[in-house]
Amino acid sequence: MTKADIRPPYFGINPDTALADLGDPMATSDFKAISEACARGRNDLASRGLDESGGRKLRLFSTWEICRYLIPVAQAHFRRVLRQNPDLPQGRSETEGGAKWFSLDEVQRLRAFFATQGAKGRSYAPYRPEGLPAKIVSVANFKGGVGKTSTAAHLAMSAALDGYRVLVIDLDSQGSMTSIFGGEVKDEWQTVFPLLAGHYARHLRATNQGRIDRGEAPIPLDDTLSDALDTDPASLIQKTHWPNIDLIGAQLNLYWAEFQIPVWRMQARGWKLWDALTESLEEAGVLEEYDIVFLDTPPALGYLTINGLAAADILLVPLGASFLEFDSTGRFFDMLHATFASIEESENIAARALGRDELNFEWDAVRAVITRYDDAQQAELGALMQAYLGRVLSPHRQNFTALIGQAGEQVNGIYEADYRDFNRETYARGRETFDATYAAFKSLLLGIWRRDELEASSESAA
Repeated sequence: MTKADIRPPYFGINPDTALADLGDPMATSDFKAISEACARGRNDLASRGLDESGGRKLRLFSTWEICRYLIPVAQAHFRRVLRQNPDLPQGRSETEGGAKWFSLDEVQRLRAFFATQGAKGRSYAPYRPEGLPAKIVSVANFKGGVGKTSTAAHLAMSAALDGYRVLVIDLDSQGSMTSIFGGEVKDEWQTVFPLLAGHYARHLRATNQGRIDRGEAPIPLDDTLSDALDTDPASLIQKTHWPNIDLIGAQLNLYWAEFQIPVWRMQARGWKLWDALTESLEEAGVLEEYDIVFLDTPPALGYLTINGLAAADILLVPLGASFLEFDSTGRFFDMLHATFASIEESENIAARALGRDELNFEWDAVRAVITRYDDAQQAELGALMQAYLGRVLSPHRQNFTALIGQAGEQVNGIYEADYRDFNRETYARGRETFDATYAAFKSLLLGIWRRDELEASSESAA
């Protein structure tokens, strides 16, 4: 029989055989059993990256990695500096005379030493203007599967390895980003929900004072709002296995916010719900503790995503190099325009009538980023997308490699993978695409900070 004679597998299916494979009908209660099975499997997978205490543990970094990727010094000079400064971290060897390995905390100490004692004219610490606030980065697209969470996570890890203090906020009730960083979130009260509820409660309290002054009955604050006012925003922040990455996590109950926020908005039309996340973080002083905040948004343009987008200084939109994803991303930008233009128009009618400043949303930079790119198959489409989107589309395309797939299977980011599990050159090639993605992002970040720095200097001079 030749291949041409072989029929497709959907021909000749025997109904009795199909029935035998079918199993019993399923009821609502069966969903719980499936969920519990997934939870057991998830815990089993996650446990492969746990330490002896049951928590996630970041791997160590070799002298070769430090000198190639983290601190721009020659290995011979690096070793010489350690010998001359015994008070610096000396690393540890797994075998006598073997390579030295260091924790990321130790790398940070070494980086600080080189920043003060190293060669002049060489940058050892990342650029960060004094007196300027942290930058908030939203990674968003309402199409799933475009590499949104993976891109946000790897940018956060890249920035941490570069020496920045990073806060990751998971706005997606699926909690994938939370899982990547080993977060434990019991309910919505350990997510951003109390920040949003507290912002509304503060607005309602101020509104009620006006109602009382006019002789009107105040709108009562229920237990949820009272509890939110009593919640310390700092208590929502978890440490992760990365020493300079903190997390505000998410879990399924966070989705409740999508139903609760419009109810609050109906009760108090003057509540600026799009400012809830930003102002809550600012008022609590959270942004002063970090250099960069990454927001992973849900794959839908709901109220949580609107908060994430409105809070952003930088908006990154991942998409694949395919017709459907290009088309979907165009519709995403169209919906962004309609949503934020509608908010501006609604707010500015009253602002103009009262002689107040008008609301105009603004982002320091917006970039689309092609992910999961295959140059052999998608070069023509990638070039076409670049021609139409111009500067908005980052010229760097994030390639998909075997290393990326393996790291995902192991519930690790690329930067958490030990190069000894592959080989040094395979590892170097595998991380090149994420290094390039971070380089493109860092160029945006530094350009924005420099612009802000020059504007602040010009204003102070005036």
